[in-house]
Amino acid sequence: MNWLIHGLIYLGSLLMVYNIIGFVRFARRIRGMKGWGTKSWILHVPIVLLVLFLLGYLGVGIFGKPDLLVSGILFGGSIFVFVMYRLTRRITDRIIENEQIEAKLMASEEANRTKTAFLASMSHEMRTPMNVILGLDRLALNEPGLSPKTRQQLETIGQSGRHLLDLINNILEMNDLDTGALELKREPMCVADMLDQVNAIVRTLCEEKGLEYRYQAEGDLPACCEGDEIQLKKLLLGLLDNAVKYTDASGKVTFAVTSQPEDGRAKLRFSVADTGVGMSEEFLSKVFEPFSQEDASSTNRFGGSGLGLAVSKNMAELMDGSLEVQSEKGRGSTFVLTVSLPVLEVPGGAAVPPEAEEISLAGRRVLVVEDVPENAEIVQDLLELEDVESDHAENGQIALDCFSQAPPGTYDLILMDIRMPVMDGLEATRRIRALPREDAGRIPIVALTANAFQSDIDAALAVGMNELLAKPTDADCLYAALKKWISVSQAEKGGATK
Repeated sequence: MNWLIHGLIYLGSLLMVYNIIGFVRFARRIRGMKGWGTKSWILHVPIVLLVLFLLGYLGVGIFGKPDLLVSGILFGGSIFVFVMYRLTRRITDRIIENEQIEAKLMASEEANRTKTAFLASMSHEMRTPMNVILGLDRLALNEPGLSPKTRQQLETIGQSGRHLLDLINNILEMNDLDTGALELKREPMCVADMLDQVNAIVRTLCEEKGLEYRYQAEGDLPACCEGDEIQLKKLLLGLLDNAVKYTDASGKVTFAVTSQPEDGRAKLRFSVADTGVGMSEEFLSKVFEPFSQEDASSTNRFGGSGLGLAVSKNMAELMDGSLEVQSEKGRGSTFVLTVSLPVLEVPGGAAVPPEAEEISLAGRRVLVVEDVPENAEIVQDLLELEDVESDHAENGQIALDCFSQAPPGTYDLILMDIRMPVMDGLEATRRIRALPREDAGRIPIVALTANAFQSDIDAALAVGMNELLAKPTDADCLYAALKKWISVSQAEKGGATK
């Protein structure tokens, strides 16, 4: 029996030595962490106590006459200390691990904020000169007497500029989708009006390239739905622009829309078909992957970064819809976008929302608010092509003074930059809307800015702007926006015309 008693005591002593060594290492590790300072002495207390316990064990084993009960209690004490040591170490490891994860998460969030700020700044800086390049290119192409060689050079400049602009836009949209910064709006949208705007832009692109364009609408399209009109229109224009880009002259682009009712919703199916270069069956499996390109020859010939379709696919899924493709090499491609939107009742049982009829821009007067003289000159020249008169204000304060001092009805619309000295476009819009005059709340204010993030769109709409057009703005998009919002303003006024 003595051998068992002494065995328990000495095994307990060895285990206590292990515990002491463990606590010494644990204390060193904890002392190296931040925040202890002069309080680190408390880490030595358990070590001193354990050493005293060890000496007591050895004293009992050497000089005392322990029985089985005493030796069992001593051995159990060593086991208890061992369990508490392991448990304390496990809890501390978990706390340290969580702190490291939290630190990495905070670093990641800070990196995302830095990246977003960088993209916002760089996109503005890149869009501003792009606005000048594409604007002057468009104006130069309208000059009479251009030689064929000069016209071809200008068209090449425009194509390269638009390719660079597409790349900037796709990078920004992919960043918004990846970070979750893009939130879809749930607002009333007139389906027919949106499709008219899309058709007007794409028909012009097809005419410029010598393509046949067909639009087909089947089924009873809903008059008014709830959704994000800006993002849906952008998605459709992206698919149609691809169809135009990858179809040679004398080819055909077909845009077909069908609608099926389903429990208070409308299942809209948008089909974009072309007779262009098409894609091989092997490439179709990865066509929606970022930076996917079938071959270098197509990239050199048509341009493209391989990001556009990846953005379109992600956007369709964000809308709880789907985007599918069928294609055959050398025979063209067909993209099918399907979305389901809630149908809204139109007041008074009207077939369509009260949108004004197509108007002419000739004779209209626009206030162009822009701090960069070159940009202002380009916008004014583009307006002049449509016989639109314009005044220029260098910042928001001057714009506010011009509008407030002019008689009501002088201006049909305001094109407002956002980032400007003295007073930015957001504050100028807020003050214009607050003016005590009958046209202050009705005059359309369209943001024309290089700031193209979703947060910029939200901020612009929140202060009372009607729409945001990102620089450099396509002339057809600019004209379409002017016609749309001047028509709406006239309808709100009661149908009066100038």
